Amino acid sequence: MIVTLARRLALRRGSGGIGGMETALMLSTLALVLALVMQFPLRSRRDDVSFRLVEVERRQRLIMEHLGVVDRGPALPGVREHLARGDKIRAIKAYREATGVDLRTAKEAVEAIAAGR
Repeated sequence: MIVTLARRLALRRGSGGIGGMETALMLSTLALVLALVMQFPLRSRRDDVSFRLVEVERRQRLIMEHLGVVDRGPALPGVREHLARGDKIRAIKAYREATGVDLRTAKEAVEAIAAGR
């Protein structure tokens, strides 16, 4: 839309003043910059929410450890079976597939399950 308006403006001006292509380029650049600037607050808010969620989960885990609360968690298919056979790596893989967590979290969780916590 902005590019179309810039082209119409350039056609009306003819050869005087700023050239038509320069005007179109300037308006297109302005539209691109505005579109990019509008994206940043959304990403920042999303990152802030993710950070806050991770922090809440960390604090909850600390409180549970302090109180000695054992969270058996959901029934995880295959995790306990792999641990019973001594296959920790496959247990971690099964835990990640079942929960969608990252490698570090899965490793910590499987180690906690193996320790009986």
